[in-house]
Amino acid sequence: MTSAAEQFASNINLASFAKAEELKKRLLFTLGALIVYRLGTFVPIPGIDPIAFSQGFQSQQGGLLGTLNIFAGGAVERMAIFALNIMPYISASIIMQLMAAVIPSLEKIKKEGEQGRRQINQYTRYLTVFLATMQGYFIAVSLQSSPGTVINPGPYFLMTTTVTLVGGVMFLLWLGEQITSRGVGNGVSLIIFAGIVAELPRVAASLLDQGRAGGGIGGGAILVIAALALGLITFVVFIERSQRRILVQYPRRQVGQRMTQGEKSHLPLKINVSGVIPPIFASSLLLLPATAAGAVGDGSPQWLQDLTFLFAPGRPFYIALYAALIIVFTFIYTSVVFNVEDVADNLKKYGGFVQGYRPGARTAEYLDFVLTRLTVIGAMYLTAVCIFPEILKSAYGQAIPVYIGGTSLLIVVSVTLDTVGQIQGHLVAQQYEALIKKSKLRGGRR
Repeated sequence: MTSAAEQFASNINLASFAKAEELKKRLLFTLGALIVYRLGTFVPIPGIDPIAFSQGFQSQQGGLLGTLNIFAGGAVERMAIFALNIMPYISASIIMQLMAAVIPSLEKIKKEGEQGRRQINQYTRYLTVFLATMQGYFIAVSLQSSPGTVINPGPYFLMTTTVTLVGGVMFLLWLGEQITSRGVGNGVSLIIFAGIVAELPRVAASLLDQGRAGGGIGGGAILVIAALALGLITFVVFIERSQRRILVQYPRRQVGQRMTQGEKSHLPLKINVSGVIPPIFASSLLLLPATAAGAVGDGSPQWLQDLTFLFAPGRPFYIALYAALIIVFTFIYTSVVFNVEDVADNLKKYGGFVQGYRPGARTAEYLDFVLTRLTVIGAMYLTAVCIFPEILKSAYGQAIPVYIGGTSLLIVVSVTLDTVGQIQGHLVAQQYEALIKKSKLRGGRR
């Protein structure tokens, strides 16, 4: 059954949207911020030869650089100031969440409310600067070691390139925070979303050109891929909106001299509690051999070259290990973001209980049992969504663009659902405000 809020939201039409002035301002601000981001992906780093770098990128776009280029909206291909995108911040956030779960001092800070959250965010920013500096310096060294790419190689180029890339990351982090507070949706997620979606028209045009030319992939295969993509999107939307609702009851309470009736509520548990973090973390680990080989350059040892070949996307060993890592990280990250003992304690604190289970330890055991079963389904779902495109790429080789991947699909769908939900929430709030104003006017006339 749908809730009253869902029924109310289903009655929202275009007329209510036209009256929501605050929402329109937020949407325009979000659009303007994303345009600024897209413009930055076309500003190249000073001191490089774009033509020489583009030629080198074409030979490596199926590997590490191509994967990074997905989330950077093509900025890596152009070696723009936003080439690192917001990924150092994502990595720093994951590391801080894992550290907060295993380090007691950080866990204590995390439980201090708003003040603790701000301190954790500050630590995350410091770690972001560190990771961005390391990655920026690695990119600068790789560019300088590529013949003909850097116009004036030397320490000055290494310093300016590193500072430029780190500044680009911190600017995008600030821009994402502005979108979150003054726009619509999660700013960091929308920046990644905009980068992925901006490259989709070019990918579609490339597939159509290949089908027209008859090279690598035929027209019938393109239709099959399009149908499978639509089916996969429908499947992702269905799973992301699915919930397991646990009935929570609250006893009758004495409020003043009046006895309130017992209330019933639901504790919603998503099938995919971990989100897109497990695929991102798994793919990052699998790219380590390619990263090490790129850092060493042409003088890399034979064992490292063999390891890089073994971990190449599309290889059977890569696919099997990718699936295993997704499953492992799904269970680990779910236990980090959803602590069943804390949830059970909060229910006990406010007088709520799950029917048939005593508050406290028994409720935590039941929640853990339900969450484990949901996590099994969620891990299978993430594995299927991420592995299916890899199998497709393995079957068709380089004819399938690297952009067609499970991680990018999950990000696009989840961010779209979240943003649409926030827009709907603004419209619901606007409708309620209008009803309150009407009721006050009627009361004043009486």
